[in-house]
Amino acid sequence: MGVTKDIVQAGDGQTYPKPGDKLTMHYHGTLQSNGQKFDASRDRGRPFQFTIGVGQVIRGWDEGVMTMSLGEKAMLHITSDYGYGPRGAGGVIPPNADLDFEVELLKIN
Repeated sequence: MGVTKDIVQAGDGQTYPKPGDKLTMHYHGTLQSNGQKFDASRDRGRPFQFTIGVGQVIRGWDEGVMTMSLGEKAMLHITSDYGYGPRGAGGVIPPNADLDFEVELLKIN
């Protein structure tokens, strides 16, 4: 259980986020069960910004994104216990759903 990562496009291999860094990312989230998209930052026309390692995002992101270097694009495979668990989210992520996120680390602020 947890998070695994497949690198789609390598980053710089040198610049990694640390807890407390503000990150700028693009993402595309789908349900592992059927591939249905539930959210994507590009649909809103702007990247997503958050602070890593402080619980602002699901555990799978906090742990998986920390292993990415600047410019990297990866697929994070997140089990439900590292995602939204038994509560699901927003009516679009069912309870106990495993998730896939294609994520791209654009900026470390």
